[in-house]
Amino acid sequence: MLRTYIEEKQKKLMSQQVDFYTPSGIHVYFKDQLDNQEINIEDVIATVESKIPHHLLSEIEMIVVGWFQEFEDRDINAFYRDAILHISNSQDDVDDMVDDIIHEVAHAAEEVYGYDIYSDYKIKNEFLQKRERLYNELWALGYKVPKSLFHEVEFNEEFDDFLLNTVGYDKLNIICSGLFINAYAPTSLREYFATGFTDFYMRPDDRGTLKLVSPSLYKKIFDLNLKE
Repeated sequence: MLRTYIEEKQKKLMSQQVDFYTPSGIHVYFKDQLDNQEINIEDVIATVESKIPHHLLSEIEMIVVGWFQEFEDRDINAFYRDAILHISNSQDDVDDMVDDIIHEVAHAAEEVYGYDIYSDYKIKNEFLQKRERLYNELWALGYKVPKSLFHEVEFNEEFDDFLLNTVGYDKLNIICSGLFINAYAPTSLREYFATGFTDFYMRPDDRGTLKLVSPSLYKKIFDLNLKE
């Protein structure tokens, strides 16, 4: 009985995630342990660093894994703030966590390359044209909301709530097919960029859909990928 207890205790200790630094110098810190102990966080970070060019990671100083109130308040599981990626410790699998981190890397890259990304208005114009089409399609389906919400490119809580809770992402994914890369992309201009960025790096062998659906966004990310 005592031997079994000791063995289980040792297994639990061995499974505990410990802080470390990545090869690119990012500090990975555990505020809370991962719920899914089958996820190897070092493999996750290695996958991210193998997918993303080093210059797009330059703004990130730390990745903090744990639970934050923002996740509950905003129905998200990751956010970027002040050179730190905050990632939920509740993850389905490795791909889910890699996806979350890459999405937030996109927001970090905006801090460095924001002028290059947005100054020529190509992404903004493409985004607003798609928002216009989305408005018309939703209106035809009976979703009556102020058109002004579709002209606002910054995050708007009322608009986010409308997409998430009134329309619902399952239905929105169908409506957005061929218009946006996924249901989260229409949320704001920054999320339009970040969802495209995530798709670009998560599916490097299948970028044709992004290029077809959002050609200006694809071209911008492609150029950013080559930038040093």
